[in-house]
Amino acid sequence: MFTFFILIPAIASFACPVCERNKPKMLQGITHGSSPESNWDYVIVIGLGIIAILTLFYSIKLFLKPNEDNSNHIKYSILNEQ
Repeated sequence: MFTFFILIPAIASFACPVCERNKPKMLQGITHGSSPESNWDYVIVIGLGIIAILTLFYSIKLFLKPNEDNSNHIKYSILNEQ
């Protein structure tokens, strides 16, 4: 039963022969549905991918080492009981 739920979405994600024929060579066999209409679609997707990777990098970086050593940082107004 578990295999059924894994294989059905995997099979549905493969491109059908009609989509396979109409796709650019770079996307053949990867996606199903309409292909990019212009080169600007590639630029937009690559730009969004770069933004997503940079966001992930900086969120992990600031999570692991936040650099909040300044004595005027707002967290010290809560942590220092005067």
